[in-house]
Amino acid sequence: MNFLGHIFLSGEKDEILLGNFFADHVKGKKQLEYPQGVIKGIQLHRAIDHFTDHHPIVLQGVKRLNGDYGRYGSVIIDMYYDHFLASLWTEYHEVPLERFSGIIYSRLLPYLEIMPAKTQYMLPFMVHNNWLAAYAGTEGLGRALNGMSNRARFPSGMESATAFLITNYDEFKEEFRLFMPDIIAFTDVWKRQHQIV
Repeated sequence: MNFLGHIFLSGEKDEILLGNFFADHVKGKKQLEYPQGVIKGIQLHRAIDHFTDHHPIVLQGVKRLNGDYGRYGSVIIDMYYDHFLASLWTEYHEVPLERFSGIIYSRLLPYLEIMPAKTQYMLPFMVHNNWLAAYAGTEGLGRALNGMSNRARFPSGMESATAFLITNYDEFKEEFRLFMPDIIAFTDVWKRQHQIV
């Protein structure tokens, strides 16, 4: 899952949302500088990533990428799944995606100053270009993948991943629909175990 997926799974607590949102920009013991709720959000993010990266349906999708994207295969699947979550949004949430995105931005922006520097730099661009809602279209997905390709440390091929998705759209969409109940159930159990209601 990428930004939209993690946000969707965060729930209603701002500290959990905050930690889950910027967890990728917090390394090692730096997480201990945050309040306990934010730490739990960071831990939730990492638990979601671990579950996702080892799920047989996700691994099946990564395999379909034919190794053409190297270490970035799982990143591309995360992006594909954010696209499907956005494009099928009404199947998973009662609040329209445009409105939901605005609510999320309004919950995140007051905490901008305590976010890691990378997140502080990124969030205004996310809000201005409404990344969360933009994932719903393949054009928005393509822009995101192109941007990630430009920032990648190694040649990634991510700029061609949108075309690959379009060619194999039904297979990836079906896998996403099969995966979602599992990640929702996993997240619900994790939250109960960690006393996040």
